[in-house]
Amino acid sequence: MNLRLLAFTAAGAMALGAMASPEVPDSISLSTLTAITRADGGISAAQLQELRESFKPTVADRAVYNAISNNDINKLAVNTDARRQRPDMNFSHRVKSKGITNQLSSGRCWLFTGLNVLRAQMMAANNLPELKLSQNYLFFYDQLEKSNLFLQTVIDKAAEPMDSKFNEWLFHHPLSDGGQFTGVADLITKYGVVPAEVMPETNSSNSTSTMSNLIGLKLREDGLELRKMVADGAAKSALEERKAAMLAEIYRMLAINLGVPPTEFEWTARNEKGEAVDTRTYTPQQYYRTFAGNNLKDDYIMIMNDPTRPYWKIYEIDMDRHTYDGSNWTYVNVPMDELKTMAIASIKDSTAMYFSCDVGKQFDREAGILDVDNYDYGSLMGVNFGMDKAQRIQTGASASSHAMTLVGVDLDSNGVPGKWLIENSWGPRANGGHLIATDKWMDEYLFRLVVDKKYATSRVKEVIATETPVMLPAWDPMFAPED
Repeated sequence: MNLRLLAFTAAGAMALGAMASPEVPDSISLSTLTAITRADGGISAAQLQELRESFKPTVADRAVYNAISNNDINKLAVNTDARRQRPDMNFSHRVKSKGITNQLSSGRCWLFTGLNVLRAQMMAANNLPELKLSQNYLFFYDQLEKSNLFLQTVIDKAAEPMDSKFNEWLFHHPLSDGGQFTGVADLITKYGVVPAEVMPETNSSNSTSTMSNLIGLKLREDGLELRKMVADGAAKSALEERKAAMLAEIYRMLAINLGVPPTEFEWTARNEKGEAVDTRTYTPQQYYRTFAGNNLKDDYIMIMNDPTRPYWKIYEIDMDRHTYDGSNWTYVNVPMDELKTMAIASIKDSTAMYFSCDVGKQFDREAGILDVDNYDYGSLMGVNFGMDKAQRIQTGASASSHAMTLVGVDLDSNGVPGKWLIENSWGPRANGGHLIATDKWMDEYLFRLVVDKKYATSRVKEVIATETPVMLPAWDPMFAPED
C-alpha cells in the first residue's frame, strides 16, 4: 500500500508523523536540515513533511483507497474494455495432442514440457491414441546427476577461496528442481524414458521442496568436507571414493522418496479402442529408441530473444546444465520476428515446441489468457509503468520463469500471427488446460524457444556454422532454472 494513502485521516497522519519524525534541534533550520540529509541520501523530517504536503487526496483518490483496502489489486485493475475482445480457442494451425499433465507443487515445468513435446511426437509417429511419460523416472536421475555435478565441481574449484564469486554461487545453488531443455536432452539420451504407469508420481515428486532442500543441505555439508580433503592434500583416488559414498547417500534419499527407477519393464501398446496391439519387455533406452528415436542433443537448437545483448550471436551459460558430462545451455539470440518465423514453420508441420516465458505477467489465471492489456495498473495507481522488455530484463523486473509447450498459432490472411496456443502442465483448468497468448504478449514476455533444426532460418543456420559461443557466467540473472 502506498504510504500516501495512509494519510487520509487525521489520526493516521498524526500517527505517521509521530513514528517517522526525528527530534530536530531549534538551531537548525528546515532548509539546512534538508540540504544535509539530501546529501546523505536519507529521508529527513523536512522531506517527509514535503511528501505529506505534496499529496492532496481528491475524492477519486479516497475512492481508490477504499477500494484497494478491501479488494485484490488485480480485480480492481482488470481492463474491462480489453475483456470485450478476448481471444478465443479458434486457431488456424494446431498440433494434435491429448492428455493435460499436472506438475502440482513442483518446479518441474521444464521436464513436463520436454516430455510433452516428446510424447506428442511419439503418439503421432506410432499412431498411439494416448501416452503419458514418467516425469518421476527422469526426475530421479536429474537430482542424482545434479548432486554429482555439484560435488565434482566443488572438487574442481576447491583451490579457489570459499568466498570467490564462483564458489559463493555454487554453494548457494547446490541443487534445484528447476531446469531447461538441455537437461531434458541429456537425461533422455543417457537414461531413456518410461511410461507414466511404470514409475508413477509420489508425494515427494509432486511436492519437491522438502526433499530437494534436505538433499541440498546434505550436499553443502559434503561440499565442505571435500574442500577440506583437498586442502589437506587428499589423493584423487581418495576424493573419488569419498564422493562415491556421498552419492550413495543421495541415491538412498532419492529412492525412499521417489522409488527405484526400473531397468526394464513390460508395456502393452493399445489402439483407439483400448485393445492390446503389442506387448514387449523394454529397457528405458530401448523404449525411447523404439517409439521416438530422434536425437534430442543434435536435432534441436535453442533460440533466445534477449534485447539486452546483440542479436545473431551464440551464447553459452556456464554451469547451466544438469549433468557433469552434459552440455551447457547454448542459444542463438535473434529478434522476435525471426523466432516467430521458426515457430510458425514448426506448428504448420504439426511439431510442438518447448518454450519458456515470464508467465506471471499480465496473466488472467481464471480465463487462462496472457494479454498485455489484461490489467491497467497505471490508471489504478495513478503512475506510468513505462519500461520496455530490455529495461525489464536489465533491472530484474522480468525473466524466464516457466516452461510450456507451444502447440498452436492463429494466422490472418497475410500470415501474421494474432494469438498463440500453449499447452500447460497445471492440470485441466481454463481452455482445457491450455493458455492463450496474444502476439503482443509474446513479444514482451517470451524468452526461449527450442525448435528442430529443419525449421531454422538460413541466417540462424549461418550463425550456428560460423559463430563461436560467448560464455556467460553461471549467475547471469536471465538464466535461473525454470520451474
